[in-house]
Amino acid sequence: MRILTVPACLVLMAAPPLHSQAAPATPSALHWSSAPAVFPLGAKMAVLSGDPTKAAPFTVELGFPAGYKIPPHFHPTAETVTVKKGTLLVGMGDTFDAAKAKPMQVGDSGSIPAHAHHFAAAKGATFITVSAMGPFAMTYVHAADDPQKAAAKP
Repeated sequence: MRILTVPACLVLMAAPPLHSQAAPATPSALHWSSAPAVFPLGAKMAVLSGDPTKAAPFTVELGFPAGYKIPPHFHPTAETVTVKKGTLLVGMGDTFDAAKAKPMQVGDSGSIPAHAHHFAAAKGATFITVSAMGPFAMTYVHAADDPQKAAAKP
């Protein structure tokens, strides 16, 4: 029995360092790039898990500069949003109305059903995680708000 005690103690002593190695990455340690063109210019994105282009679950982190706005839009799948830093203002409907937006603060989490029309804005530099089923898609309620359509104009 004593032979098992020593290895067990060694495992317990090694557990804290192993746990710290498995801790989530800090934002600076993530691989950040510009968010897909469907987002207004200025957003950054890092993939935490999965592949947003595949029909499977994924989680991304998005970073928005202060004052960043996403016009009314919807997704074909439900999404869960958690605020990591800053304040995300979220509103429901077909018209961007900051007065009707509800603030989501650090640690707040919420779900938005598939096809629900919503909009968002960043109050200060804001970082969020979004978890959903892929493939990721975003359709603007008003086609003129789609940055991809604006970029395609001559």
